Amino acid sequence: MRLQKDIDFFNLPKTCNIAFPNGKDDLMNFEVTIRPDEGYYLGGNFVFTFSVSPIYPHEAPKVKCKTKVYHPNIDLEGNVCLNILDWKPVLNINTIIYGLFHLFTQPNYEDPLNHEAAAVLKGQLKAVRIQC
Repeated sequence: MRLQKDIDFFNLPKTCNIAFPNGKDDLMNFEVTIRPDEGYYLGGNFVFTFSVSPIYPHEAPKVKCKTKVYHPNIDLEGNVCLNILDWKPVLNINTIIYGLFHLFTQPNYEDPLNHEAAAVLKGQLKAVRIQC
């Protein structure tokens, strides 16, 4: 019931879409596509799978990135490091989607899941600061 309410009141960024590959009868499993309109990942197309527990909102949805991406907060297996995935029942699916969108517009190299990608990003940002 809570999941249906969350879905009914989605307020997604214009660059995000939701799809139900198994049809609208399976609301517990869906995909979100994010197409950043700024930042390092501009023009990319990133697909995330969501698997929602029957005890939602008391348990966080499981989120994986299906798209291979070199990102400080997403490892090569698609696991995501996002602070709001430290779940509280007052959060909702919309909050997670906005958090994922934010990872592409402002990746966080200070709390990495992929340490190599974080080091590369940090180095690039230092180089830009030096040039300015």
